[in-house]
Amino acid sequence: MSTIRQDDFIQSIADAFQYISYYHPSDFIRAMTAAYESEQSPAAKDAIAQILINSRMCAEGRRPICQDTGIAVVFLKVGMNARWDTKLSVQEMVNEGVRRAYLNPDNKLRASVLADPAGKRSNTKDNTPAVVHYEIVPGDHVEVICAAKGGGSENKTKFIALNPSDSIVDWVLNTVPHMGAGWCPPGILGIGIGGTPEKAMLLAKESLMAQVNIHELQEKSARGEKLNRVEELRLELYTKINALGIGAQGLGGLTTVLDVKILDYPTHAASLPVAMIPNCAATRHVHFHLDGSGPARLDPPNLDDWPKLTYDASKGVRVNLDTLTQAQVATWKPGDVLLLNGKLLTGRDAAHKRIQ
Repeated sequence: MSTIRQDDFIQSIADAFQYISYYHPSDFIRAMTAAYESEQSPAAKDAIAQILINSRMCAEGRRPICQDTGIAVVFLKVGMNARWDTKLSVQEMVNEGVRRAYLNPDNKLRASVLADPAGKRSNTKDNTPAVVHYEIVPGDHVEVICAAKGGGSENKTKFIALNPSDSIVDWVLNTVPHMGAGWCPPGILGIGIGGTPEKAMLLAKESLMAQVNIHELQEKSARGEKLNRVEELRLELYTKINALGIGAQGLGGLTTVLDVKILDYPTHAASLPVAMIPNCAATRHVHFHLDGSGPARLDPPNLDDWPKLTYDASKGVRVNLDTLTQAQVATWKPGDVLLLNGKLLTGRDAAHKRIQ
């Protein structure tokens, strides 16, 4: 029987959210590198290059991959024989770990979580509370997945209650173009099928935690090996979504999704609930086990996993924001690289309403 100690659990959560703030998963980097090498569109290739260069710089300097450092999501599989040595609840321990991670003075992360979402929308200042999903399983260990989910991709979440005779493929292909580029592609599309509406949503989110492995299905299919229905669906959707030509950052191109993940669950005979959640180019998650021997050990990835790309800033358009005119803005075209200098004021929804 393992004893999971309070301090070990909290420290593991804190370390995990710091870790994923600056380290992309290696499988994601390999998939993004393959997309860069195959891309034919200059604008899309340039966008993927910027993502990869930024990712390597963040890994080297231990600084956030994206300015949106996400809402904290934790999946827990708790062994039925595991014992807890703690005075706090599991939710309280997760929140304390998130608090320490986001307020870490060496790499302070943006706190985006707001309390009273339908009212005052007050920032909690430390990105708590986290969203925690629990599963009780055989064993005496605790399996943990920590993910930081950006708001741009979360806002593109879709759900539909299809009729059993409806086509899932048709719905996905009709829906993805309406998601635009606000979910920051190339990324991963998670799909949950079956159960009940809330179960489908959870399946879609959980599917995003798996490794990028669509290439294994492609190789399996090329060898003539039989795929199961979910594998067939993944491969069909991956091919047809990328054929839409949305591309990196919506600039057109060959790669809109790096993988399509699907989890399903038995459902009612009259139902076909389907949920779809995208993961953006800031795909951030890490998996670890706690067995009572101490905090999780998260080894840094090998920097050789990143391609050695350099960015040629000479091809960009230099823009002085302090003297910028509407006539200059009118000359810009989609895909142009702008090198900004000067004072820039930013705002979101509330500011936009006031300006209008």
